[in-house]
Amino acid sequence: MPTDALIVFTDGACSGNPGPGGWAWAVPDGPYGSGSTTHSTNQRMEIAAALEALRTLGPITPGPIEIVSDSTYVVNCFRDRWWQGWMARGWKTSAKQPVANRDLWEPLIDHVRVRISTPGNVRFRWVKGHSGNRMNDFVDQLAVIAAASQSGARVVGLSVAPVAGVEAGAASATTLSAALPQAAPVHQRLF
Repeated sequence: MPTDALIVFTDGACSGNPGPGGWAWAVPDGPYGSGSTTHSTNQRMEIAAALEALRTLGPITPGPIEIVSDSTYVVNCFRDRWWQGWMARGWKTSAKQPVANRDLWEPLIDHVRVRISTPGNVRFRWVKGHSGNRMNDFVDQLAVIAAASQSGARVVGLSVAPVAGVEAGAASATTLSAALPQAAPVHQRLF
């Protein structure tokens, strides 16, 4: 991944599994977003977090994006190219079962496919959850709060206070905040 990649941390949470769910994404020292749904699973919220990050940041980020997630489900889908097999088999797993969460995977894969038309333009990296990584802990907090409160937040152009001092990617958060809508919703619910 080029050193000028925009780094985006993502996480999902669920109170009970299934139960009320929340997702979140954040750029170090930059914008972040979160949202919720009343009935979900942790895996669905992990996918939703990556999807919402790419939906929001993809159109306004001309350079590479690196999604950092503690979900091996999300990371392995792209690192190991599971999605290509799913599509080749008509959205069936290698065990010939329907792909779970297809309604979220399809739009996420569409966003990734648009970006991979330029090699190296999107990458997924795994980070161990609950291991002291400040950005992973921050998006975890946002997702848990969204799940518990059934609300979300989008803050544009503000420094992420709980993670002050974390190095941002080379892409400028100021540039991103100028491109994001200024009247962004405070509450966002999926589904």
